[in-house]
Amino acid sequence: MAVTAKYYSLFFKSAFNKEVDLDSDVIKVMLCTSSYTPNQDTHQYKSSVTNEVSGTGYTAGGATISGVSVSYDPGTNTLSFDGGDVSWTGATLVGANAPRYAVIYDSSPGSDATRPLIGYVDFGDDSYAPNGGTLTIAWNAAGIGAVTVA
Repeated sequence: MAVTAKYYSLFFKSAFNKEVDLDSDVIKVMLCTSSYTPNQDTHQYKSSVTNEVSGTGYTAGGATISGVSVSYDPGTNTLSFDGGDVSWTGATLVGANAPRYAVIYDSSPGSDATRPLIGYVDFGDDSYAPNGGTLTIAWNAAGIGAVTVA
């Protein structure tokens, strides 16, 4: 099983239109079941996301990513953003509520129809199903996401 991560393409449109500010807005990550099908090209706002998990130890809307920061490395022409790992303790998310996707979005705007999506992680299958344990998303040491601008 391979874990993969992608940006939603329209995140860049949202960023250029000043709908999202990674430095100051509240960035969250929510979990969705395998019944959600991410569309990298057409999903732009949280209202497009379906089948969020539910269960003990998980709060609807997901968890806030603390300490989000943006940096640029001129040596590699890479723009990246990072933040703290997130955890759900005592989580029971099994069966139909097993998480398959982690969806990153800006929760600052007033409604799901205006909350820009940033990216998502595909866990590869539904085996990340905690049964009373802790589910942790540990971001890559290089950051949550990066773009080469060369």
